[in-house]
Amino acid sequence: MHTMWKGSISFGLVNIPIKLHAATEDKDIKLRNLHKECHSPIKYEKMCPVCNMEIKNEDIVKAYEYTKGKFVVLENEDLEKLKKENEDKAVEIMDFVKMDQIDPIYYDRTYYMSPGDGGGKAYSLLRKALKESEKVGLAKIIIRSKEQLAVLRVYENTLVMETIHYPDEVRKSEDVPNVPTEDKVTKKEIDTAILLIDQLTSDFEPEKYTDDYRTALLELIDSKRTGKEIVTPVEKEPTTNVTDLMAALQASIDKTKPKKKAAKKKRTTATKAKKEA
Repeated sequence: MHTMWKGSISFGLVNIPIKLHAATEDKDIKLRNLHKECHSPIKYEKMCPVCNMEIKNEDIVKAYEYTKGKFVVLENEDLEKLKKENEDKAVEIMDFVKMDQIDPIYYDRTYYMSPGDGGGKAYSLLRKALKESEKVGLAKIIIRSKEQLAVLRVYENTLVMETIHYPDEVRKSEDVPNVPTEDKVTKKEIDTAILLIDQLTSDFEPEKYTDDYRTALLELIDSKRTGKEIVTPVEKEPTTNVTDLMAALQASIDKTKPKKKAAKKKRTTATKAKKEA
């Protein structure tokens, strides 16, 4: 597993050399843009609209647009110095909190943490302490030139670091338009909705959820590549346009009723018919 960051985590006087590894991977299918006539890949050139010429990487500088059309130019040396000053510091756990106090809206990316040279015992200590205290650590870390807030927690038998958004990066929910302020629903509708939720409740098994679009796209690509006949996938049942809320809830409940009772009744009827015969 590729190491993408090396450093150390500390809490109190305990210092743990660690390595970060990406815990997830992007499996999106990348499609290229081709010229329709000759199927050549399209090139995207860096062009200066004023000089009307292609620009090389060494001729590009970074800048911050503080107002429309006005920029503060930042030299690479300044950015590298700032980055090094922060990256050279050990990542210190600032606080320990209960995980359920952090809403999932804050979470961003997940990284596995492995102990660096000589850090196995301290790694085990932090893992055990987090497990038994049922808490997570809050720290700051610089990854790819950005200072990020991060949560350290235990996943299975491994320490993971989850970068989380700062409060000012999460938009206010009250700014969402057209959200009803009051629940104008009847008790019967609520009870029926809860009954539907109960019927659809199960244990979380991540393996049973798949990316159907990606699978279908890969099959389409393979069919075109090998010249096979392209098979149209079976269409899902059309959704009924039910405008009445109670009718929609009842129809959903009828559709999701456990099939065990029906199967049992069928077997009982068959056994009874056999005996009579």
